[in-house]
Amino acid sequence: MNREIMSFDNVGLAYRRSLNPFSQKNWVLKEINFQLFRGEVLGVIGHNGAGKSTLLRLLAGIIAPNQGKIFKEKGVRSQLLTLNLGFIHKLSGFDNAIMSLVTQGKTIKEANQLLDGVIEFSGIGHLMDHSVSTYSAGERARLGFAIAMQATPDILLLDEMLGVGDKEFKRKSGKALQERVQSDQTAVLVSHSAGTIRKFCERALWIEDGLVKALGPTDEVLDRYEQSAPDRDKDHSKKAAVKAA
Repeated sequence: MNREIMSFDNVGLAYRRSLNPFSQKNWVLKEINFQLFRGEVLGVIGHNGAGKSTLLRLLAGIIAPNQGKIFKEKGVRSQLLTLNLGFIHKLSGFDNAIMSLVTQGKTIKEANQLLDGVIEFSGIGHLMDHSVSTYSAGERARLGFAIAMQATPDILLLDEMLGVGDKEFKRKSGKALQERVQSDQTAVLVSHSAGTIRKFCERALWIEDGLVKALGPTDEVLDRYEQSAPDRDKDHSKKAAVKAA
């Protein structure tokens, strides 16, 4: 195993439903402990609302935990790719690409030199001078993934990004990620697809109700996750019924 690049030590994140500082906290993540190693691809799986996307935002440094500590190797840069984050929608595709590349450590000159690669990979060159607000979710995903492939961050954070776009783009993005994995790219991949996690990830982290249910070799964790599906679905149905009442 390569050296540790990042770790979570008893990390928790909570929020309050009201502005009252004495109101009860709602814990999204609780007592999260794991290490991320340079060159590995860690898969994160769990049902909707389990805390997976929140975990990625903590990894990206967008939000800070309420408890515990996050350790990151000095100088390490991470980039989060998600359908709902990262672009200034009033700016054009060109402007967003330049801005994103510069925030990942590229100079303006280097960013401009990388634009051809962004355009070629994304396949939306005809839209690059249009406002990103006019893009479909799939077109934003194409642009975001293409930028990440040029930006070469230390840690690539992918939030369901391999499940969007048409069949050809899914194949293309999957192939590009596979090449990155083989070239020692560190990545964290959130997906509802066990098949995707099995294909790309050496280890898997299963989060349920904000807690780590399992962490270890991908096949072992996913086998436990899939075996728990009937009980998990019953439990969520009960919670939904209580809320509805």
